[in-house]
Amino acid sequence: MTSPARVRFDPDDMRSRDFYRILNSVVVPRPIAWVCSRSADGVDNLAPHSFYTVSCVKPPIVQFTSVGRKDSLNNAEATGEFTVNLTPRALFEQINATATDFPPDQSEAEHTGVVLEPSDKVAAKRVAQSPVSIECTLHSTIKLGDCWVVFGRVLAVTAWESAVRDGRPRIEHLDPVARLGGNEWTTLGEILEIPRIPYGTWSEDPSIGERLRGG
Repeated sequence: MTSPARVRFDPDDMRSRDFYRILNSVVVPRPIAWVCSRSADGVDNLAPHSFYTVSCVKPPIVQFTSVGRKDSLNNAEATGEFTVNLTPRALFEQINATATDFPPDQSEAEHTGVVLEPSDKVAAKRVAQSPVSIECTLHSTIKLGDCWVVFGRVLAVTAWESAVRDGRPRIEHLDPVARLGGNEWTTLGEILEIPRIPYGTWSEDPSIGERLRGG
C-alpha cells in the first residue's frame, strides 16, 4: 500500500509563530482550561487556555500552559490558587471574549457578563454557569522557552447535581466546546464508546486481531 504524499513542516525553517499555528492545527481537539484566578489586589481574572490536560492521578494534578506570561500565571504565583472551569457550549461567545487582552486591573467576567461565585475550598472564584469546576492550589510551574506550564493540585471537583449520573459527571450533560486550529472551535459531535480489550481475551480469540488487520 502506497501512503499519500506528505507536506513537511520543519520548525528550524519556520518562524516560531508560524509553526505554532501548525501545532494548533494538528493537536486537536484540545480541551480548554477556563482559568479563574484572583490578583494580589483582589481583581478576578478569567481566561481560556487550550494547552490543558491531567498530569497526575495520585496526587490529582492538572496542568495548563501559559503561552507567554499572562495574568492567569501571575495570579496563580501571587496567590497560590486558581480554578479550572469546563467551557460549556452555551457560553461559547463569552469564552472567546475572555481571551481579549484586558489590562490586569480589569475583570474579564465583568466585561463579558460571566457570573462568578465563591468556590468551596479556594479563594479564587468559579464560573457559576459552568457545570464543572476544578479547585486548585498551585503545585509548581516550569518554564519551557517562551511558555510556562502551570501545575495545580486538585483540592475538589464540583459539578452540577443534574450533570452527575452513576457517580460521575456525564458528558451528555456537560456539552463542552474545544479548540482546533486558527479561529476554529468544535463541539463533541458523535460520542463513541468501546471497552478496552484485556490481553487474556485477545489471546483467546484470534478473530480480534484478524479483524483489525483486515483479515
